[in-house]
Amino acid sequence: MNRFPLWKYLLICAVLLISVIYTLPNFYGEVPAVQVSPTRSAIKADATLMQQVEDELKAAHITYSYAFLDGNSVKVKLANTDIQLKAKDALQARFRDGYSVALNLLSASPDWLTAIGAKPMFLGLDLRGGVHFLLQVDMQAALDKAAERYTGDIRSQLREQKIHYASISRDHQTVIIHFSDAATRELANQFINKNFADLVLTENDANNDYTLTAALRAEVQKRTQDNAILQNITTLRNRVNELGVAEPIIQQQGTDRVVVQLPGVQDTAKAKEILGRTATLEVRLVDETHDITAALQGQVPFDDELYTERGGMPILVKKTVSLTGDYITDASPGFDQQSGQAAVHINLDSRGARIFRDVTRENVGKRMAILLVEKGKAEVITAPVIREEIGGGRVQITGMDSTQEASDVALLLRAGALAAPMDIVEERTVGPSMGADNIQKGFHSNLWGFVAVAVFMIFYYRIFGIFSTLALTANGLFLIALLSMMQATLTLPGLAGIALTLGMAIDANVLINERIREELRNGNSPQAAIHAGYDRAWGTILDSNITTFIAGIALFWLGSGPVRGFAVVLCLGILTSMFSAVTISRALVNLSYGRRVRLAKVSI
Repeated sequence: MNRFPLWKYLLICAVLLISVIYTLPNFYGEVPAVQVSPTRSAIKADATLMQQVEDELKAAHITYSYAFLDGNSVKVKLANTDIQLKAKDALQARFRDGYSVALNLLSASPDWLTAIGAKPMFLGLDLRGGVHFLLQVDMQAALDKAAERYTGDIRSQLREQKIHYASISRDHQTVIIHFSDAATRELANQFINKNFADLVLTENDANNDYTLTAALRAEVQKRTQDNAILQNITTLRNRVNELGVAEPIIQQQGTDRVVVQLPGVQDTAKAKEILGRTATLEVRLVDETHDITAALQGQVPFDDELYTERGGMPILVKKTVSLTGDYITDASPGFDQQSGQAAVHINLDSRGARIFRDVTRENVGKRMAILLVEKGKAEVITAPVIREEIGGGRVQITGMDSTQEASDVALLLRAGALAAPMDIVEERTVGPSMGADNIQKGFHSNLWGFVAVAVFMIFYYRIFGIFSTLALTANGLFLIALLSMMQATLTLPGLAGIALTLGMAIDANVLINERIREELRNGNSPQAAIHAGYDRAWGTILDSNITTFIAGIALFWLGSGPVRGFAVVLCLGILTSMFSAVTISRALVNLSYGRRVRLAKVSI
């Protein structure tokens, strides 16, 4: 009646063994490491790169414990932070072009565990320490940028169609086009209406000035703002990933804010540099028709802006942007083959290549300024003369002071441009000691809660209490193993979820034990009482867990961040508790009592 077939015992043993193996890495802690990652899509991390990394470390007489491929990067475990810094310097000198060398922390678990994919859970910001930023996206700037783009497009399209206009300019988020007569304006109105469906047009007449005002439709403004925040999140994620910050959290909060959490980063200034140093490129034509001396005296033409080149020479640059960094697909540092100077090589996408070809073809003999725009400030890097049409989408920028500056500029451009500027409106730093304190308190609260439950169960249910306690231990083991296999990120709410799960899991054993007692009081034999107790309690256990599981799914679906982490732990805990409370505890009961033909009484 109360015997399990052999395969069930073997299955339980296998599950327990796998759970122990995948739980082990969480107890070994972390060691310093260095990560080498290719920064170009054309370069892949493979065995050759790993061999080069190992050779470089051996040449520098730096000892390491383990090197391995992890995704598209090579990671090397080191003994301490001093050796870690030496290794980083050595590898950075060797892998300067096309690679990113970053400090990292890796699990200190044995190599054989890592080789079979047994890795520890990731720890969230509140457990590992790190920095938290809340960034506000400037949506008005995103709309201004969209209006600026439409200004350029309308100008080029009207020229192609030979529709003559007096002037075209942008006023905040509207494009204003002036015409000399109403007939031409009507022609332009029909053309823009047909080809620019995102714009709503308004006509105005005043003193023989026929104007056409184009503004973004309300739904287009909403779409532009949504796209801006998504592009900003993607750009931030690229930058953080490329610099080797492990397990960052970058997600939208509300309609115009972004939350960035960088676990393990303790240097706030460095984190700000990672997030804030996003630059883009602008290509504009140099205005050589107006007097630069007058501009220096404050008489800057309306369509121009006054800058100073790196050599110290003033320069007038058109406000109209011919090409932006939005079209850049890759940027890498290098050298100019003719002069030997440091340079940045840029690849443009098809549309950017076409625009650049048209600009250079139409302005041969003129100067073209290349500006680096960083944090709202523009700097003229170089302003060469266009000798010929440049096609193919490959552009070289010279004028860098050093190879390091070329590398920095390439990194900024490669990481992509922000669709709109962002400001940090909140920042918090969680120290590693506070994270360790949180882990210690969370671990102790779970441990003492478990001990209290175990003492009560053993005191109240005796031998069956021991079975319930062992089943509860197995439940905790299963839960940690599952979270480790899924590489989930454990946070403080997750620790609370583990405590809640352990507390709820014992409810199933309480139901089973009370049902067995009831059967014994009704005069059933001990074997029949055990059998009936497990069978009849199962329905109640299933019903109560299903309702909690549904609540957990709702939390995961509607919640975000730590709430979803809590929901994941809760749902997994329900699944593991149903297996451990029923199957594990019954296996122990069957081993103890199931083989006795004449069982007079049970200790419950």
